[in-house]
Amino acid sequence: MKYTVLGAGAMGLRYGVLLQEAGFDVDFVEIWDPQINKIREQNGVFVSRDHENKHLVPVNIYTPEEYKGNPDVWIVFTKQMQLEDALKRTAHAFNDNQYVVSPMNGMGHIDKLNQYFDKSKVIGATALIGTVLNGPGDVDFIGAAGAGSMHMANETEKPDDVTNQIVEEFTKANLNPTLTTNFLGTLMAKVIFNSVVNTLCTMFEIQMGEFIQSPVAEKLGRQLINEAFDVCERANITLLNTREEEWQTVKFVSSTTNPLHYPSMYQDMSKGRNTEVDYINGYIYELGLKYHYEATTHDYLRNLVHLAEFSRDFDPATLTKETADA
Repeated sequence: MKYTVLGAGAMGLRYGVLLQEAGFDVDFVEIWDPQINKIREQNGVFVSRDHENKHLVPVNIYTPEEYKGNPDVWIVFTKQMQLEDALKRTAHAFNDNQYVVSPMNGMGHIDKLNQYFDKSKVIGATALIGTVLNGPGDVDFIGAAGAGSMHMANETEKPDDVTNQIVEEFTKANLNPTLTTNFLGTLMAKVIFNSVVNTLCTMFEIQMGEFIQSPVAEKLGRQLINEAFDVCERANITLLNTREEEWQTVKFVSSTTNPLHYPSMYQDMSKGRNTEVDYINGYIYELGLKYHYEATTHDYLRNLVHLAEFSRDFDPATLTKETADA
């Protein structure tokens, strides 16, 4: 099948390049001009693995407005905050025959995708695959070839022939997909994972392998996991894992699969971009409120990230004498 990746950032490039290398026709649509311009200037994207073997991979990249392709499957990998604009700009290229797979971080994207694609063709997904965008046109795949995994689930929870073909082709591309029939449970399992690893690594500017070696990693992780499971139980969401299995996943991915990885939230923070914390820890907290439960640790951690964003961008020159003397 033909694939088009909407959102050619770190993860979008990894999925698209791996599918392209597996023999499939892939286009990229991007909304960040520096990325488009750099890839066109150098006639491709530079790809490394664990900071080594940097090489140029030719790719086709377009702005949403200029894209005229007709893929069988869209793979959507924008940031949550950018998705609405990206979909609106690309809507002319959508049609009723196309499927969409979205392994984005956080929650909030499914409702937006449903405005353009029928639920029978929406496949939610998660990705435990570390990738870093070093800069425009320069991506680093973290982990050995074949490292990482993903889960996929149809929004209708009724896999069809096209879904099975996508799983087969993703397998050929070394993306290690597992198909489930538990849509919300699949997506929320990754939200919970990110609510621990992404947020804590970001706050302390550390790699996943460094986090997991801390003597307090397990205590912090289990506290966040337990609150999130409490929320999901009240919302009648059956998760893929037990609480213990969720912690063991955090532990294994951090120590074995991606110990050298800085999570995407850290990458956003360090490069002056807004983070997706409202769609991860914030989503868990807001979902809990609907069922009269306060996931206070998640809310506290979300607010700490926002404070870090504020302090990162704060200009001391704006301080008044009264504020400084207070």
